Amino acid sequence: MKIGDNDWNLAPFGQHVWRGRMETGQLLALARAVKEAGGQLVALWGSDDRHLAPDTQAQPAPLASRERGGFSIHVALLTGSGLAWASCALPADAPAYPDLAHIFPQADRMQRATFDLLGIRATDAVDDRKWLRHGAWPADVFPLRKDFDPGRPPTRDTDAYPFIRVEGEGVHEIPVGPIHAGTIEPGHFRFSIIGERVLRLEARLGYTHKGTEKRFEGMDLDTGAKLAGRVSGDSHVAYAWAYCMAVERAAGSGVPERAAWLRALFLEIERVANHLGDLGYLGNDVALSFGFMQFWRLKEDWLRLSAKLFGHRYLFDRIVPGGVAVDIGDAGRAELAAEADRIEAEVRSLKAIYDEHATLQDRFANTGIVKPELAARLGLTGLAGRASAQAWDARAQFPQAPYDQLDVGMATHRRGDVLARAEVRFAEIHESLRLIREMLKRLPAGAIRAPLAPAAAVCEGLGWVEGWRGEVVVAVRIGADGRLDRVHPHDPSWQNWPLLEVGVLGNIVPDFPLINKSFNLSYSGQDL
Repeated sequence: MKIGDNDWNLAPFGQHVWRGRMETGQLLALARAVKEAGGQLVALWGSDDRHLAPDTQAQPAPLASRERGGFSIHVALLTGSGLAWASCALPADAPAYPDLAHIFPQADRMQRATFDLLGIRATDAVDDRKWLRHGAWPADVFPLRKDFDPGRPPTRDTDAYPFIRVEGEGVHEIPVGPIHAGTIEPGHFRFSIIGERVLRLEARLGYTHKGTEKRFEGMDLDTGAKLAGRVSGDSHVAYAWAYCMAVERAAGSGVPERAAWLRALFLEIERVANHLGDLGYLGNDVALSFGFMQFWRLKEDWLRLSAKLFGHRYLFDRIVPGGVAVDIGDAGRAELAAEADRIEAEVRSLKAIYDEHATLQDRFANTGIVKPELAARLGLTGLAGRASAQAWDARAQFPQAPYDQLDVGMATHRRGDVLARAEVRFAEIHESLRLIREMLKRLPAGAIRAPLAPAAAVCEGLGWVEGWRGEVVVAVRIGADGRLDRVHPHDPSWQNWPLLEVGVLGNIVPDFPLINKSFNLSYSGQDL
């Protein structure tokens, strides 16, 4: 589907992003057309627009083409032309829009969360169970509405979540969580099993709800960048970059060329760190403690070098609106390039050990399979999607600067099992290290930060970055006072958690930790 070849009222809105406002019936038709053309739903969220004046205009795109005064529903759709950001105005009383989960199943939890936070309902939805509320607010209170009173004490009603039950002779349930034995964040997993085989898994998340989206309201742009980077700490660079990209597009500002290259450098450093850690954890989950220790030794070396060169192990607050907060000198470039060479050689040796380890291969292969057909139907994305033949990578297909000058190689696989997800990680480490060396060689001279143009009116922007886990999208609306009015950060874990529930079916219960780690999804990133 080519966005420019239709009458969806979508206009260019920055590189590889299209923007349009439409009626709810048009939104439904657009969603069907995108699905039929092989595209996917990336994100769905809402906004309370009742405080905006009817004649408010958002630059560079109109905030409204007709009188406002209610709410809006927004979707980001991945198409062959790029990302389509479509919005529909909804009435102030009983705001509703057509259910999209029958077209894109991954919309289900996003729709439920949108109702929980804003009271915007998806009509005719099959699943309308609460997702984020957990009995914390009365039924008629919605915390993302502008008239929400944050000082109002929560209501702790009995939380009897209606899990779907599997019944039959020999079937029983194993509830796991929400509090776990390790340091991972809370999540409840309800297994229905017969013997050791999993018949059904249903997860309930949302236990780490922190009010992140509400906290953005009224923040200045620089402070907003700090909060955005903390949506999911293992993806700090991806979120900070996506947020800053959105703010810069809203303000109509650019960044110096050197800053763009440094942002990409930070993103690839983050990708390498996460893949190293996950490959170690995967070895540990099949009792190969040697693999865990070796990969984490490499990750620790990598993080310490990040701290030495850039001032923070995980590169927190290195990306700021208008550019970056730290530079790298010639000596640092040489040291980072040498470390990339060393890491690559050691990873190659460790992969040979993983490839030849019979027990590891036996546990990885044919475990936690998500077949390509199912992955496409249910919207599996990012790293896990590429391991199931879903060939989407924004760095390669819709490159922002400097990726448009780097010819990124996309790693894909078709098996869709734990082994395939490990193979994609290995390939992406090597590609990221190659990109890092290339960036260090070609890093242009110049400034690393430029001032943002001040906002003279309400304006909006969207940032889109291929993080290590998958695409990270951040939508921003800035008020006429120059402060944040609405921010929605979207993590790819929204799409992928339901696929974990599918991938575990037919496997034995002891394989769940291995399958879970092979996806390594974020709890915090989708609990806003």
